[in-house]
Amino acid sequence: MPKSFEELPVWQKARELVRFIYSLTRRETFSRDFSLVDQIRRAATSVMSNIAEGFERGSNTEFIQFLYISKGSAGETRTQLYIALDQNHITSEEFNRGCSLCKDVSGQLSGLIGYLKGSPLKGEKFKKEYKSTKNRFEELMKEFNIQDLRFNKKDPNSSKS
Repeated sequence: MPKSFEELPVWQKARELVRFIYSLTRRETFSRDFSLVDQIRRAATSVMSNIAEGFERGSNTEFIQFLYISKGSAGETRTQLYIALDQNHITSEEFNRGCSLCKDVSGQLSGLIGYLKGSPLKGEKFKKEYKSTKNRFEELMKEFNIQDLRFNKKDPNSSKS
C-alpha cells in the first residue's frame, strides 16, 4: 500500500480530471455560467479530495466510505459535463475526454474498493493494535511452551501404534 495518497494512481487520475475541468471552466463562454462553473469544479475537486481524506483516516472502513463518496462525485461531474455540452460551453470532443476521465477514475475507485473490502488488514490506525496483539500472542506461546498450533485429532477408528 502506498505511503501517501499522492502515490495512488486513482488520486493522480482524479487530479488530471480536476486540471481538465478547471481548464474548461476558465474559458470566457463557460466562465460566465457561474452556477455551473461552481458546481462542476466542486464536484471534480470532491473526487480528488475524498480520496485523500479517506486515505488519511487510517482505516479501511473509513477509506472505503470516502471512496464511495468520491465515486458519486465522479458521476456528478459527468452529469455537469452533459449540462455544459447541452449549453454549448464545451465541444463534443471535450465532453468525451471529460467523461472518459470520469469513467477511468470511477473504474479505478471500484477496483480499489474491491481490493480494500477483500483485504484482511484494517488499515494504518490498527497497525499498532495488531502488533501489540501479535506480540502478546507470541509471549503467550513462549510462556506456555507452545511450539505448534496445529491440532491433530486422532481418528478413533484408526489403529494405535
